[in-house]
Amino acid sequence: MSNHIIVTTGIYDAIKDTIRRKKVSMEGEKRLAEELRKAKQVLRRDLPADIVTVERKVTLKDHTLDVEHEYIFVSSNKEKLKKNKHSILSDIALAVVGYRVGDIIHWPFKEGERKIEILKVEAWEG
Repeated sequence: MSNHIIVTTGIYDAIKDTIRRKKVSMEGEKRLAEELRKAKQVLRRDLPADIVTVERKVTLKDHTLDVEHEYIFVSSNKEKLKKNKHSILSDIALAVVGYRVGDIIHWPFKEGERKIEILKVEAWEG
């Protein structure tokens, strides 16, 4: 597993703002703050293709619930859950943003800690 997340400056700032506005649980806030402290910031063009970020279709395996699900992560103003487009600031996106294919994340969701594995990350253009 990666020991730090890789994010663009825009995503970094959006996550910081989400923490500042108290949009996540106390436990999630601690984890995000810790991840941001160690995060590597890069320009969008320098972001590796296998990193979870906006405009990417991501296949995740939730080992806790034993299900696989595909998500399309988009900017918050483009979220359309009926079309499987999830905000990059949604709970599931915040858990995996900046991680890469093969990483396994233990994340404190509202309903309890879950173990999430990133199976696939693909470019997506809506």
